[in-house]
Amino acid sequence: MFAYHTYLTVIVPAVIAFIVTVVATKFAIEYFYGAGITDEDHNKQKMAILPSSGGVAVAFGLIIGMMTYIFGGSFAFQPILDVSQLMAAALSIMLITFVGFLDDINVGKKRTVGTDLKRYKRGLKQWQKPLLTVVGAIPLMAINAGISTVSIPFIGVVNFGLIYPILILPIAVIFVSNAFNLLGGFDGLQPGMALVASFGLLLYTTFFGTHIGALLSAVLFASLLAFWPFSKYAARIIPGDSFTYCIGGALVVIMSLGNAEAFGIIIFIPWLIEFFLHLRRRFHVTDLGIRQRDGTFAPPYGKKIYSLTHWVMNMGRLKEYQVSNLLILFETIFVVIAFGIQYLGLL
Repeated sequence: MFAYHTYLTVIVPAVIAFIVTVVATKFAIEYFYGAGITDEDHNKQKMAILPSSGGVAVAFGLIIGMMTYIFGGSFAFQPILDVSQLMAAALSIMLITFVGFLDDINVGKKRTVGTDLKRYKRGLKQWQKPLLTVVGAIPLMAINAGISTVSIPFIGVVNFGLIYPILILPIAVIFVSNAFNLLGGFDGLQPGMALVASFGLLLYTTFFGTHIGALLSAVLFASLLAFWPFSKYAARIIPGDSFTYCIGGALVVIMSLGNAEAFGIIIFIPWLIEFFLHLRRRFHVTDLGIRQRDGTFAPPYGKKIYSLTHWVMNMGRLKEYQVSNLLILFETIFVVIAFGIQYLGLL
């Protein structure tokens, strides 16, 4: 009976999150386009203007899924999880998503040069983003979220004590939410890699982590699965920075509350690589390629690699969806590696 109750309280919120995300995304496509919250799709033969900030719909589905569990715990069953942790997680994700939304809606009337690309979107200044995202860590710090004892591969178990919620957690929120924002520019790339990462976390937290980690992973995976058809090639909505910040924040929350920090670091390696590649050019980098007449893309800096997308484009004549699919496969490899390390007992 306990197992049935446990699985039910994960599946039902996930289903609700899926349905809400589908409805919210359809609404966002029409509403944001009419409101002028748009961005340019530079990868098509004829440049298209698409509604942006699709991450708001994903965040909405994710939060409603979490609230579904809390609602059920209040009226239908005795909640297994600590509701205060869920509320803190929801507030943290909302605050971080809001930072991304502020970045999305800062659209000018004239094109300006940003990250080697002329575009209408101006966004927040580079120094403003980490400063604002640290606010998202405050709810987690307030409840002393997570487990301070962390298993580090090849090192062993380390107890960080109060350093974990006061220092490590806010740094993780700032870094992960901003690093996840670096890799993108191609239809389906960001949602696809996030989908693989969330599925990996769902499996890990279900078998090796905590129940709250499994719940959050299931709700996140369901929301991303619902958003995927709208964002894959050819996309009907651009995920925007609200998406990348939302997912980055959600991943930190799941790693922390799900006791999956070591596993999370391994599956986050592609974004760590992207961070250091961008750092080589002080983050003045575009991930986009130069579209050729046959629909393939040439790397913007030739043989110089400042992004994983540049590395993939240097492999050969690839079309947009192929660039995205190869990087999604790249993320899948790291999820498999993480489970391999877990199998060897090193996590």
